[in-house]
Amino acid sequence: MNEQQTQENVDVVGMWVTADGHIRQELRADGRYDEARGTRASAYTGSYTVTGAHLDYVDDTGFTATGDIRDGVLYHEHLVLYREAAGS
Repeated sequence: MNEQQTQENVDVVGMWVTADGHIRQELRADGRYDEARGTRASAYTGSYTVTGAHLDYVDDTGFTATGDIRDGVLYHEHLVLYREAAGS
């Protein structure tokens, strides 16, 4: 594999939130995620893997989804999530 083919994984660990704050997705360092929707904590939980700027999700029920980081924004299926600043 040459240098041009090598793609470093984007750091995705942290809290990602929709602009209205309704959906909050915590991507953990251990490869797990926990997504809250409105007042429903842990509405969706599962695992994720990162390849470059692409994420593959597998919900604990077996449902799969994908996401991509572009310009610091997480595009997860139909959702647009922004990284929450540390300490927010």
